[in-house]
Amino acid sequence: MNFYLLFFLLLLGSGLILSYLYFMREKKENLKAIQDGICPKCHKESIELIDQRSNGCSGPKMLTFECKDCEYIGTFHINKNGCGI
Repeated sequence: MNFYLLFFLLLLGSGLILSYLYFMREKKENLKAIQDGICPKCHKESIELIDQRSNGCSGPKMLTFECKDCEYIGTFHINKNGCGI
């Protein structure tokens, strides 16, 4: 009985890890397309930065992009390297 539970938990854990890795790879590809000025959903050059937030000098910067053609909205957290002072 314990063998089946351990096997199930191992299978579930590896599935969660693979799903997270796939999600992060897709997020990275979307950010690269946005940095090139292209919407990752409709592949047109209609992406705009609509919101930019920061927590001061430390912590990530939150950027929100929106496509005016297909209404794609993507939020990304970018690590900053200090205040630049």
